[in-house]
Amino acid sequence: MTRPIVVKLGSGLVAAADGSPRAEVLRARAGEIAELVGGGTPVCLVSSGAIALGLPKLGLTRRPRSLPRLQAASALGQGALQGAWEEAFAPFGPSVAQVLLTSAEIADRRAYVNVRNTLTALFAARAVPVVNENDATATDEITFGDNDALAAQTAVLAGAQLLVLLTSVHGVLTHPPGDERAEVIADGAHARGATIGRANAEGRGGMASKIAAAELAAGAGIPTVIAAGTDDGVLGAVARGERRGTWFEPAASGESAFKLWLRHGKRIAGRVHLDAGAVAAVATGGRSLLAVGVTRCDGDFRAGDGIELCGPDGSAVGRGIASVDASELAGRPANLEAVHRDRLVLYAA
Repeated sequence: MTRPIVVKLGSGLVAAADGSPRAEVLRARAGEIAELVGGGTPVCLVSSGAIALGLPKLGLTRRPRSLPRLQAASALGQGALQGAWEEAFAPFGPSVAQVLLTSAEIADRRAYVNVRNTLTALFAARAVPVVNENDATATDEITFGDNDALAAQTAVLAGAQLLVLLTSVHGVLTHPPGDERAEVIADGAHARGATIGRANAEGRGGMASKIAAAELAAGAGIPTVIAAGTDDGVLGAVARGERRGTWFEPAASGESAFKLWLRHGKRIAGRVHLDAGAVAAVATGGRSLLAVGVTRCDGDFRAGDGIELCGPDGSAVGRGIASVDASELAGRPANLEAVHRDRLVLYAA
């Protein structure tokens, strides 16, 4: 099977200011996605907009701060969001599936593999998965998460050939939107530190989160583009390699699916500080981390949790899965394995 393309649309593209679906935009993108699927390229759609579409059902015009009301808006709007995509795809043929995720599914290896297998089965059926965060139950996702990060995680999970982040502007800009000096930064390598736009009133993202998501995916070997979601033919163009918007070139990545998950999906529950000898052993010697090399632990992590490995100067050198609880590392017992070499990844020097 051809590797999939992951396409993400933000709330501003999905919902109008009055909380109704932007049917013309959705229909246009659905037609382009259907053409790709019909040509043999699977597409996974990551769609924001549930909260924005749910606000009118609560009699609200702006995103509330109350967590229960946010969750209620999401619960009311998720059906409307899925229905809007069903309607958008109806003239073109592909079936539309709903996949709701939280960070727990990304962080747990078994759930992660199950989600990947589900997406693979949907791609084989030439269906289009519509992925969204399950905001109605995941409290921290509403407060801290955004679908740009979810799109990047989904791209890594699915082994995507391309990640497309569609937004209301034509890419990362040199100046704020509306400024006559504003130009698109074509090369993502020059995007960091550029003008960072704010999210719209109903969304959580913004250009900063898109750049971070693009860099995450690119670091996993997946090219990423930030482009305008209202441009005609945008998806077909970028799928053919046409340079629209801001492109982030992929880094060379020969890591296994497990190591990619560990690097980008596994949550960090604590940190361990290593002496110089331990850093050399894991970084250049390819050895497991032993407790004798751990000088200090931050966080009450347990065996199976993700932990970050830090050198004597405090800088992070990698991450791994703890083999033991933090309490067992006290006293630096000899011959106790803290992290197995097959369950750690190193950061670039």
